[in-house]
Amino acid sequence: MTILQFLRKARQIHLQFLSGSLTESPIYVLGNPSADLDSIISAIIYSYCANNRLPSKTPRPHIPLLNLPNIPSGPDLYRLRPEFVTALWLSTTFPALRPDEQFEDSAESAGNLLRDHIITVADFAQSLHDLKPPRKHIEADTVLVDWNALPERLPGGAGAEGKGSLGGVLSNVTFHAMGCIDHHVDEHFMPDPTKLPFSQPIIIQPGPGSCSSLIMNEMRERGLWGLGSESESDSASIPASLDASSGEMAQAAKLALAAMLIDTSNLQAEGKVTEVDVHAVEFLRAQVSAVGGEEGSTWDMEKFYEKVLWAKQNSLDRLTLSEVLGRDYKEWTDTAQSSGTNMTVGFCSSVKPIRWVIRKAGGSQEFLDRVQEFASSEGRKLDAVVVMTSFTAKDGEFARELFVSAVDEKGRSVDGIRSFVENSAYQLELVTWSALDGESVDIPEEEIRSTLDGDEGIWRRLWIQRNTKASRKQVAPLMREALSKL
Repeated sequence: MTILQFLRKARQIHLQFLSGSLTESPIYVLGNPSADLDSIISAIIYSYCANNRLPSKTPRPHIPLLNLPNIPSGPDLYRLRPEFVTALWLSTTFPALRPDEQFEDSAESAGNLLRDHIITVADFAQSLHDLKPPRKHIEADTVLVDWNALPERLPGGAGAEGKGSLGGVLSNVTFHAMGCIDHHVDEHFMPDPTKLPFSQPIIIQPGPGSCSSLIMNEMRERGLWGLGSESESDSASIPASLDASSGEMAQAAKLALAAMLIDTSNLQAEGKVTEVDVHAVEFLRAQVSAVGGEEGSTWDMEKFYEKVLWAKQNSLDRLTLSEVLGRDYKEWTDTAQSSGTNMTVGFCSSVKPIRWVIRKAGGSQEFLDRVQEFASSEGRKLDAVVVMTSFTAKDGEFARELFVSAVDEKGRSVDGIRSFVENSAYQLELVTWSALDGESVDIPEEEIRSTLDGDEGIWRRLWIQRNTKASRKQVAPLMREALSKL
């Protein structure tokens, strides 16, 4: 079964479940709220390999669910996640295995295909809303990939482990976590493996640059990678045997490689690349090369990476500032030890430098105002907001910037942020900000520093982060620890 055949069939099964025609929930494979390329592809690749093969004794359909609560599949998804569409396009149409699966990398063509093949959280919510009669509450099973805890946990007690919801538009859906593959710090949400069906994975392994690398290696060790997904004519319990170098698996290999290469900067990102990533890329590259490129030509992985990277680097041009901040966004809520109050911090990530973001906002003060608005918009109640940038500097070196701001003028969040700075500035190598990019921005550096560095009103700071190895995976736990120790 091709990737697109699988996605189309998964969407049909999802709609059957919501309509009540299926007695048992499919297993939704759900990535993290940033819904970045690795998270999206992790959900698709795990679903493709595990579909009707896991749990091993009672196989069930697996449905990839993109964690985008405000973005339906279609043209909006193309506009907001063009690097994913580019990866899907390059993976499934060069060459296309079926004439009816060719599509163009354009808003209209790709938008129509996404609408028929992809399910986002927004789509899930809309389908529930459209049901006649409506269903007030739904219980569904899930496997978490690229994260390991749902944001709203079921209150403690017997049987509550691994159960929770996404809140927001899907607050009436309770998910039961049946497995997890992740490369972030353990949030201690998953149930004991003995309480899950036999052979369900719980792998929480910080270190690898890409979650897709962990997933591919796990599927390969289980003997599921070379099988692909069941064919449309097969029964749900009988896997279709595919040759390891078949076109179907070459499609899956390309898609997985897109996430691995982007998350590890083509295996060149210092401090982010592990043997897990290297072995996964080498194995998949050999698989795709065995099939070849379009019309039998040699497949060029470097060119493939560059096309997906270009789509990612230029993806922000067509977005509003609020969409830029929310495009790769995560938030965490922790309880302060002394007061017992909840502290929520939101992290925004940008592949463009801060001066580019400031220019898009219309100026330094406008940027600060929009960040504050973002912190309280769409139901957010943030105590602190962080903007991390990563880009290639004008000298050709990889660079990071870090902007941190409290949301209220006074309060414990300011104390927590100051504690974060005191404890982490040396480790992160935070230094006074100056422009490292080659952006043409008619805003003096001194104006940017004076506006985004200050104690009057809202406390905020802007730095260059010389420790470029420390991504959000390393910075977020440091900030959360500082806030929780208040």
